[in-house]
Amino acid sequence: MGELLRMPDRPSSPPAPEPLWREAVGEQLRRRRHEHRRTLGEVAERAGISTQYLSEIERGLKDPSSEILAAVTGALDLTLLDLTTVITRDLGSQRRTGAPQGPLALVV
Repeated sequence: MGELLRMPDRPSSPPAPEPLWREAVGEQLRRRRHEHRRTLGEVAERAGISTQYLSEIERGLKDPSSEILAAVTGALDLTLLDLTTVITRDLGSQRRTGAPQGPLALVV
């Protein structure tokens, strides 16, 4: 009698979720398009896709096939290797600093 029950330790706050790949791709494509001062319509036409579809890719709503991604990167004078290298570098720096940037995926 009179024994105290120890409450389990509360875990520290959970790690921040990592961004989805499609969101990281979209963010980089939009950044590159803005750097080149090109409109959605210009890049979409050059890539052979609709403006709406390119917009959805940039907003991370669509996960483009490798063929579409190659067409869009080519329209931006970018290679798939360049794109993946930049995304990997950005995600790596976010992980080191612990400060997620850009859109995040929420897991429920």
